[in-house]
Amino acid sequence: MAASPMLRTLVLSSLLVAPATALVAAASGGSGGSSSPSMSAPQFDAAAEYRKGIEALQAQRFAEAKRSFGRVLEVAPRDANTNYLAGLADAGLQDLANARKHYEKAVKADKDMVLAHRELGITYAKLGQRPKAEAELALLTQLNTACAGSCAKTADLAASIAAVQAALASAPTARLETRPSLLFASASGGDRAYLDAVGLINEGRYEEAIASLQAARAAFGAHPDILTYLGFANRKLGRFETAETYYRAALAAAPTHKGATEYYGELMVERGDLEGAGSMLAKLETICDFGCAEADELRRWIESGHAPAS
Repeated sequence: MAASPMLRTLVLSSLLVAPATALVAAASGGSGGSSSPSMSAPQFDAAAEYRKGIEALQAQRFAEAKRSFGRVLEVAPRDANTNYLAGLADAGLQDLANARKHYEKAVKADKDMVLAHRELGITYAKLGQRPKAEAELALLTQLNTACAGSCAKTADLAASIAAVQAALASAPTARLETRPSLLFASASGGDRAYLDAVGLINEGRYEEAIASLQAARAAFGAHPDILTYLGFANRKLGRFETAETYYRAALAAAPTHKGATEYYGELMVERGDLEGAGSMLAKLETICDFGCAEADELRRWIESGHAPAS
């Protein structure tokens, strides 16, 4: 794909907001997938399993939710949203030790994830680990100060600070603290965020695209299309290590995802790793029995040794 690609327009229809359980089993290609995340799925449908976990969590079927999030974590072990939700499932099962581990992984992956810091602080308090709970409270307070009442997380920060303060002042309890309305993004909202992100990428507004993709990721979890575009947007901003992390995560979720394979190969060309790019091309040629646009584009990159002229 050229340096400033125009991604194909996504097709809007009444199927756009179809339930995740009705996803079709065909991963879209990164050079211009023709469907939104709720309409396409990898070989292992991590997005559908993620939505299944959310539905179980909303219904307080915590054991079922734990199983679903566990499956997603098999392919995306460091995904912040999935670890956070897995922690909530463990908390619902009164397994605070495992809940704490998931929350810790969530905030390690996303240090600004307010609700994960909130639940981690509450869980530390429940476990009698007061200094750690106080540290989470201090971090939330610091984030709130930096926000200064003018960021999108203002309400969450205020509620989270109050919740951790209450947990520190209360006797231990294993009940689920967080209100469902704060937790879950709908499939339709995720689709809208994804569509917005594609448009922003087309306009070269990569930082804004990343924010929209993260919103879509909250709805769909480790969906390879979303991870691929997160890699693409970060790559365009020169964040090569971050981009590689997303491409690798996309391929872990869907090993034959053509878009992630192509873009990862392009990143290798940009880094001067033509041998690695060649291995990605060979993989594409195996996936695409009769050729495909992704293989043709990556071949152009390798032959030119850099991004081909548009």
